[in-house]
Amino acid sequence: MMHFEKIRKHVSPFWALQIGGWLSIWLMYIAMHSVKEPISPNNILGLFITYLTGFLITIPLRYYNRRLGYQGRSVQFIAMNMLVSSLVLSLIWFWIDIFASIPLHGMPILEMNLHWIKFIWSWSSYLMVIIIWSSLYFVIKFYREWNEQKVRTEQANRMAQSAQLQMLRYQLNPHFLFNSLNSIRALIDEDKDHARQMITELSEFLRYSLISKNFKDVPLSEELDAIRHYFEIEKIRYEDKLEVAFEIDPLAEEYPVLSFLIHPLVENAIKYGMKTSDMPLKIRIKARVVEDTLQVEVCNTGKWVEPQQHEDDEMSTNTGLDNIRQRLDNAFPNQYSLIVEQPEGSVHIKLEIRKKIDA
Repeated sequence: MMHFEKIRKHVSPFWALQIGGWLSIWLMYIAMHSVKEPISPNNILGLFITYLTGFLITIPLRYYNRRLGYQGRSVQFIAMNMLVSSLVLSLIWFWIDIFASIPLHGMPILEMNLHWIKFIWSWSSYLMVIIIWSSLYFVIKFYREWNEQKVRTEQANRMAQSAQLQMLRYQLNPHFLFNSLNSIRALIDEDKDHARQMITELSEFLRYSLISKNFKDVPLSEELDAIRHYFEIEKIRYEDKLEVAFEIDPLAEEYPVLSFLIHPLVENAIKYGMKTSDMPLKIRIKARVVEDTLQVEVCNTGKWVEPQQHEDDEMSTNTGLDNIRQRLDNAFPNQYSLIVEQPEGSVHIKLEIRKKIDA
């Protein structure tokens, strides 16, 4: 059994289809002739020679097609080459088969096929088989190449998404960790309970960062839990200067989202809200599902800070939104919207993701 598996792995799909296809045609014709009348051994052998010749003559056709190359060629070019090669090979196959059949059926088979009507009728059947063979060859070849390209594209998208997520982590964590560790250091002598709480919240947030990297999608509830840990850390830092509220529809909690998708919006709300808002900074996160569409809204008091006002920021508002849009483009092409609204004294960032419908 193991030996058979090794052989199967080394046999290319072409040879499996080539051998299986011609063998199937031979057996099918024997079965069709047997229905009408008993078939003689000579006829069985004659059919075997016919299709063995067809098997052998299409092997160089395969190498001709591969050598000619069809990448970037037009459909007309492919069709014309297929027709010309089919005409030539079917003629060669026809005459080889006729002369190979003389020992079995005698000279009458040659004389009979020399008549032009009989010749055209017989040759057309050979031509039809070669055309079908060539058509199947290109259909299977292009399907396999398309499928391989699709797999490569999906792998590239997954790698791109992973790289973007990793880049986002590298952008977020250094500043966040630096500020958090400084706050913990300051709290150790002043308020040990708050220091312990901050360490716990920080460890839970980092645990999500490590675990979520293994998954493309996570339930929104897990993303929100990580955000809650983040807020708890920031509340200890800013104390009464920060107020947070959540309005989450239970249906939205199980909706799949990209990990660390909402977090940049929250971080921007704190970072720039603290610079532009009256204190306390008020942040509200809302999420609901309407007709299979997830709607998430991150609102904060303060003003929208234009990108050109903070070009030197490592993680600017514009950079964060661009990262989110790029990840959404890969994961939900043409199925999302991300807009920024600026009512008086506040900033609202609204994200909508439409659930994919399986074809």
